Amino acid sequence: MPTDAESRLTARDELATSVLAENRAAGRKIAVAESCTGGMVSAALTDIAGSSDVFSAGFITYSAHAKRTQLDVSGEILETFGEVSLATAWAMAAGALANSDADVAVAITGIAGPGGGSEKKPVGQVVFARALRGQDPDDYFTQRVQFESTDRAAIRQAATLFALDLLQPAKDELRPSEDIVLPAP
Repeated sequence: MPTDAESRLTARDELATSVLAENRAAGRKIAVAESCTGGMVSAALTDIAGSSDVFSAGFITYSAHAKRTQLDVSGEILETFGEVSLATAWAMAAGALANSDADVAVAITGIAGPGGGSEKKPVGQVVFARALRGQDPDDYFTQRVQFESTDRAAIRQAATLFALDLLQPAKDELRPSEDIVLPAP
């Protein structure tokens, strides 16, 4: 019987394989801008042989400085809204598109814990954004998700799977969304 870690890895690999196949079929390239996942989404995609024809770029922008210099996130956004915010995730996704040849980009920023949370931004809060090249920036998908866990690994894994799913071409019609709460098994 597979362990929980093996099951999570299998689910991740299956989803990454699907993301690559669906975007390949659509003739699209993808980019990812990651903060709290620290490269886990990029690793999931590049663990799949042949990913280079679809995966354009992965930006690991853990610090505010990296978000500013690699993704052109303005200091004003970071100072006004903070690193874990809809505005920052939106700017990260826009920056990933602007600094790559990708057709679709997903951004992830959040608080994986176990520390660092606050009443307004608790551990498990992760913010996502999704942008399509040529899309009206007002229509970029953004969503704040509260993963119900204080386990760092579980939050990061759940955020990775959520971000991978956002890269599916079937998600092209998504628009800005309401906050949601999900388990982080």
